[in-house]
Order: sequence, then structure tokens, then C-alpha cells
Amino acid sequence: MPHRRTVFFVSDGTGITAQMLGHSLLTQFEGVEFRQVTLPFVLTAEQAEECRARIEDENRHGNGMPIVFSTLVNGELRAVVRRASAVFVDFFEAFIDPLEAALGVKSTHTIGRSHSAMDKPGYAHRMDAINFSMAHDDGASHRELDQADVILVGVSRSGKTPTSLYLALQFGVRAANYPLIPEDFQRMALPSVLEGAKPRLYGLSIAPERLREIRQERRPDSRYADLENCRYEVEQAEALMRREGIRWINSTNKSIEEIATTILRELRIERHVY
Repeated sequence: MPHRRTVFFVSDGTGITAQMLGHSLLTQFEGVEFRQVTLPFVLTAEQAEECRARIEDENRHGNGMPIVFSTLVNGELRAVVRRASAVFVDFFEAFIDPLEAALGVKSTHTIGRSHSAMDKPGYAHRMDAINFSMAHDDGASHRELDQADVILVGVSRSGKTPTSLYLALQFGVRAANYPLIPEDFQRMALPSVLEGAKPRLYGLSIAPERLREIRQERRPDSRYADLENCRYEVEQAEALMRREGIRWINSTNKSIEEIATTILRELRIERHVY
């Protein structure tokens, strides 16, 4: 049986920052199964007490002392949660204090700065990128393709849509995506709408066996999901991308974060951090 431990992410905001930082640390511990609980929008003493009680209850009835990752800004609320019997990792104290000392400037201790709409120009830019990616998903629209930062190409179900939306949501990148279909393979040429966009094209490929699994869930026992058809489409798509000089990556064993980072690096697209 794997070793189990409960992890709490406590925040006065969405909890996304605590989750991201905490998860990065937890991935370094193999053989441990983590049950992750997020407690967001802790803004009052009463809510902090509720968090403390929940953590204490887990300590009494769970699998050992819980781990708490906190991004609480308010010192009084942090003190309340700290009274719980847990391993307390305070990202705010760990990072803000050294930065204050190095910069010679006190933090504003403002709640909700990380993931909010307070930065209106940046927020609007990101929303625009998301709307653009949704409008240009799977070749749905040919309009304004010249405004895309990147256009992902590949066979159906190779990961183009989630990668496009991740690039838009996380980095404000205008990412369109366009499917490569059997007609393109017969001509061994890109769709005409993409002819002038080659510098912004990036391809995704995938192992045929994995592609079959994904397609089988969507259309069971169809030609679309047939393994030989999947092999044919993947082979032809890769041949077409090589012929056209399009850079591509195999998405089979890579996370969406790895795929997106590779695309940004290789196409030298500016990353906007939100």
C-alpha cells in the first residue's frame, strides 16, 4: 500500500498559486499518495477557524499529520491556521520577507493580486486570447488567422484544442488550431488557408495506439478509431509536416505544460505571466 498524506492548500484568493507551488514540491516525492484539499477565499477570522478545525480533524482521523501550503496574506489569519497540528509551509513568509529585504521596500500585503481582474489591460488581453482560440478551434473560422501567434496542426484528437486553450489562458497567446485530414494527405499539401502562415505553424503528433484509445472513447469501433487508420493518419501527417518544414512535437508522453513551453520557446513567442 502506498504511503498516504492529506495536503491542504489554504488561500485568501483562488488557491491557484498555492496549488501550483505546492504541487511542484509534492511531485518530488515518489511512493506517496497525496489527497489534496483546496480551501480558497479565507478572508475572515471565522473562516480561518473553520480551516484550522478541518485540518485538526484530519490530523486526528487521517493518515498522519497533514501538510498545509498557505498563501494567506493577512498575518492574523495565518496565525489562526498555524495553530493546527500540521506541517505548515508558508509561501508568503518564505518569499515576501527576503524580497522586502533585498528591495528595501515593504510589500503592500494586498489580497487577491495574483489571479484577479485588477490588472485590467492584462486581464483583457488574456480574455481576448481565449475568445480568439475558441473562435478558431478545429478550423472553425478562417477569419483573422493572420492575427494568430501560433496555429497548431495535426490529426484529430492529437491535443490541439487543450494546448491552444492552455496557451491562451495561461500566457495570453492567440492560438488557433487546424486539423490535418485525409484529403490533405492525398494531396500531400497543407490546406490552402494555411499557405501563408507557415512561420506560425506548429505540429502535434501522437502515438497511433494512444490515438486509437482516445478516438475509441469518442466513436467506438468506427473506422475513425481503427488502429490501422490511426497509423495511416499519423504517418501521413508527420510526412506532410516534414515535407513542409513544420516543427512538431509528439504529445503522447508529454504534459500540456511541457508542450506549451516547447512551442513558446521554439517559436520565440513572448510569454505574458498572469
